[in-house]
Amino acid sequence: MAVLSVSRRARAVRVLGVVSASAAIALGTAGNALACDISEFSAEAKCDGDKGVITVTDVDPAGIPATVTVYLENNGADVKKVGEQEVKGSREGTTITFAEKWKPNAEYRIHVKAAGYVDEDIKPNLVTPATACKKEEQPPSTPPASTPPATPTTPSASPSQPAEDSESPAPEPSESQSTSPAGNVPAPAGDSNLAETGADSNTGIIAGIAAALVVVGGGAVFFGMRRRGANSDS
Repeated sequence: MAVLSVSRRARAVRVLGVVSASAAIALGTAGNALACDISEFSAEAKCDGDKGVITVTDVDPAGIPATVTVYLENNGADVKKVGEQEVKGSREGTTITFAEKWKPNAEYRIHVKAAGYVDEDIKPNLVTPATACKKEEQPPSTPPASTPPATPTTPSASPSQPAEDSESPAPEPSESQSTSPAGNVPAPAGDSNLAETGADSNTGIIAGIAAALVVVGGGAVFFGMRRRGANSDS
């Protein structure tokens, strides 16, 4: 009877050991499942009004602190560091926000580090939407310059009738044209052989004097001939 009771106790201890080991394994698996993991992080680029933002959400139910760093990428290289924040996840999800004026189709690398759990990037890299949050304002178009009214052109004078220019000086008369026509303007001094006519000339006076001189001269000749004849008769 004593041998039988001992064997039963030994079996009971073995069963208890197996159950304990199974429980330990189950607890360990559950603990690993509750630990921080990169799959519990997600990122998104969206708009807050007309401003761009990048959000990172942590759904780690254990709430293990993790540091999230965001980088702008270009051809596989970091162009700039956008920012760095710490997050403590929750079953419902904890979201942190990075203000970033992102451009359409831009690429960002998001790195997560939780000491002893995670030290890697969220895969794949975040690519922003193809449409920006705010359209760039176009400069106002410059109105076309007003065309000045066309200046009317003066028709050119025909060859047979040349246009008269009132402002151009009259051509100076040549020497052949400088002599005034007879009867209008008295001839220049020294041209005594030219007859002068016109209402304002002294033609009448000169003609009277000439006639008187002719009469006087004729009388002198007449008396001279008579005296010569008388002398011849004596």
